[in-house]
Amino acid sequence: MDKATKVFEFSTPSLPDPKVTKALIEQAVAHQVRGRVSAVAGESVEIEGMTAPIGAICELQSQDGAISRSRVIGFRGVRPILAPLERLNALSAGDSVRLVDTTLKLRVGPDLCGRVIDAFGQPVDGKPLPNDLMIVDAEREPPESLARPSIDTPLQTGIRAIDTMLTCGQGQRLGIFAGSGVGKSTLLGMLARGSNADRIVIGMVGERGREVQEFLDRALGESGFARSVVVVATSDRPAAQRVSAAWTATAVAEAFRDQGENVLLLLDSVTRFAMAQRELGLAAGEPPTTRGYPPSVFNLLPRLVERAGRTERGSITAFYTVLVEGDDHNEPIADALRGLLDGHLVLSRDLAASAHWPPIDVLHSLSRLQPHLVSREALQATAIARQHLSEYQRHADLISIGAYRHGSDPKVDAAIAMRDPLNLFLRQEATQITKLEDSNRMLAQIVTTQPVNPQANVDVSAQSAPADSMVEESPGVVTS
Repeated sequence: MDKATKVFEFSTPSLPDPKVTKALIEQAVAHQVRGRVSAVAGESVEIEGMTAPIGAICELQSQDGAISRSRVIGFRGVRPILAPLERLNALSAGDSVRLVDTTLKLRVGPDLCGRVIDAFGQPVDGKPLPNDLMIVDAEREPPESLARPSIDTPLQTGIRAIDTMLTCGQGQRLGIFAGSGVGKSTLLGMLARGSNADRIVIGMVGERGREVQEFLDRALGESGFARSVVVVATSDRPAAQRVSAAWTATAVAEAFRDQGENVLLLLDSVTRFAMAQRELGLAAGEPPTTRGYPPSVFNLLPRLVERAGRTERGSITAFYTVLVEGDDHNEPIADALRGLLDGHLVLSRDLAASAHWPPIDVLHSLSRLQPHLVSREALQATAIARQHLSEYQRHADLISIGAYRHGSDPKVDAAIAMRDPLNLFLRQEATQITKLEDSNRMLAQIVTTQPVNPQANVDVSAQSAPADSMVEESPGVVTS
């Protein structure tokens, strides 16, 4: 080819999906609603000259031309109160306010996997969004109770302690309760890598900025990130943006579920979501109640968790981390969520201090649906293992000081013999993934190597009994 000859390559331009364009036109606000800033107090902005519904998105334009988004959180008389979704710069009385939309809209779709987005659904990784994403509302109503099929299929998490002792079903909602620095983020990374879910949505609400990249590189890994969508609102973001991040992560998971997929939703953490809503509620004039939390916090918690679950199309299996203040598992948020969720995993600081990873306290943890998800043999093995762990814990003081004499109680002798094999089984490296059937087989082998008093065996024949009653009435199962 002659050097003077130039070769021009033309690529076909990527056009937006017509359905997406049609949805944007249909949902657009056909008229302009404008007002002006009347007053600013702390993290709230009072406006006049216009009105807007609760949850509406508005744009504030300062005198230097800077535009920031805010959300309507309440009213003072007839004047709407806005909470900034972005940092306010040089805002003054009389600045222009414009209604953008009555709700927060997002663009979601399968091509969003492997991306990191903010609370508005906008990319934070420097890459543009694909053109074929559909428009959805960030806040939707939960599915009707009668439209929820029974949860009857186990979800593999890859974590032996969960898959055997606390079996989780597709569409179940569980809480991870722990103090600070006990290993919640590491456990979430193990769940993301070991789960057999079709899609994974991770919401990082109120996390430290440096932890985001560390979680992506170390905890999540390349394979986990490839099928995940990560929604981020770090601790330095305004309270309204941190609240919106939880809704956004749930909306992305709902979009995948509506396409017939089984989704794993990991939200870290609900406590910071509640703290952000506490800021908004107090700014809107709500009265503080238990530990300063206004009533709106306890109204939003069930709205958030009820959006997860199984429908006729697909399922959302959700794990919500709960940061218990001062390791007090009876603080208001933890206490409220235990009654809303289908089970709870308690991470023990003592187990973490003894290098027992993951530090799941199986005796104080509970999966309400486990009796309906596993076979009779697997449930029997789990009950026997719980019985041995509970028996050893009750006599731990006597055993540690050498006051217990071997042969005094056959059940204690069996618990002592089984302690090391069970602890070794429940320990697991963060990079290890164990298949569900392998975990059940390993536990069955462990509990059958030691003779057990038949009087202490657990009757699990009543499979038709409600999950809560079976767990609570089984003598080999210890619950908190």
